[in-house]
Amino acid sequence: MKYLHRNIDDELLRWKNTEHRKVILLRGARQVGKSSAVRELGKNFDYFVEINLERDDKEKGVKAIFEKGLDVKRICNDLAKIYDTPIEPNRTLLFIDEIQDCIPAISALRYFYEDYPELHVIAAGSLLEFALEKLPSFGVGRIRSLHMYPFSYDEFIRATGAAMLAGELKNCLPEKPLSDALHHKCKRLLIDFLLIGGMPEVVAKYVETNSFLECEAILEDITQTFYSDFAKYKHRANVSLLQEVFGAIIEQTGGKFTYSKASKTANHLQIKECVDLLEMAGLIYPVTHTSANGLPLSAGTNRKYRKYLIFDTGIYQRFLRLNLSALLDDEKLVQINRGALAELFAGLEIKKAPPANSPLSLYYWVREKMDSNAEVDYLVQQNENIIPVEVKANTKGSMQSMFQFLKEKNQPYGIRVSMENFGIYQNIKVFPLYAVSQIIS
Repeated sequence: MKYLHRNIDDELLRWKNTEHRKVILLRGARQVGKSSAVRELGKNFDYFVEINLERDDKEKGVKAIFEKGLDVKRICNDLAKIYDTPIEPNRTLLFIDEIQDCIPAISALRYFYEDYPELHVIAAGSLLEFALEKLPSFGVGRIRSLHMYPFSYDEFIRATGAAMLAGELKNCLPEKPLSDALHHKCKRLLIDFLLIGGMPEVVAKYVETNSFLECEAILEDITQTFYSDFAKYKHRANVSLLQEVFGAIIEQTGGKFTYSKASKTANHLQIKECVDLLEMAGLIYPVTHTSANGLPLSAGTNRKYRKYLIFDTGIYQRFLRLNLSALLDDEKLVQINRGALAELFAGLEIKKAPPANSPLSLYYWVREKMDSNAEVDYLVQQNENIIPVEVKANTKGSMQSMFQFLKEKNQPYGIRVSMENFGIYQNIKVFPLYAVSQIIS
């Protein structure tokens, strides 16, 4: 299947051409495209050596090479013989995949930086956070972490061949909206993207066939793969409870996560362990309440008030068994924006927007007073300001919570995200849902 360009490709290519570079550690959930991106980068080298510590150890015994010691030049010499490929500085890209399966290999990364800095080395792993728990201070100052996610909307429309549209969209502002025709085209592409999500295999199938039925089949397979992966956590949590909690998080999308609704049999601690594991696996992202009384936003957090976002809208709709074909006609164009799915998409786009080496935490605000239902979906920092972001269904909707926030926190303006075109109403800047990533500056 044809490789589709990702924004991280440019970051990796810059790293390749940098003289003083650190070892790269690619982090992210399974099947978000980490290995494919590295293989694409490998085309720019004379030699490319890919080691999969989960798969290759059974056949080649590669873990033993790292377990013998941390002399990285000896490690490279042994690997070159096993894979029958030269490992030479500035000519070879060494890729160590599924590195979480071998703790000594993770430990070796710092020594590649210290003792063999002229060699290009990238490591990746899908359950990496579990292994890094055991090495809390590993590679500080020597390893550069890059975070990967499923396709963003920008990456998606470029993959469909709409690169010029993507470029035009980047230049739009509330003061400079798109034409009506381009706005409608962006909305149509958005509906497709909301439904299929950003998993690379699904996006590639959509680009190749434009078949939602085939995309659904792949989404089903991917969903089952993640359920199968839960068995790898069994020494930490009950597999069936993990599935139950994962489902509860999806069903509670758009609202504060309530532990008592997550399981009828498990206690708070057991549910929390499952939530923590799902977060470590990159399958969910927390959105934490903050008082927003000043910067940084993390200073005023209250972890008792948290929402959770599943990492992909395609997986979300597959779990809920939405009927894709029934949601694609013009009359239902707006309905897909209603409620939790729009808020989920907006949060994911905000999460994906920063550079790959600068992961962003998500925050929201709720008024901490009795009998108050004022809540703002997301808060973002713009320069020294804390900007409230409300995601609205349709092109209408009350903004009482936003105005209340602006008054209480003395902030200059708010952002409304909806199916409207770019625009400005008094102190409210309007961004279309498809352009929500542009609010991150």
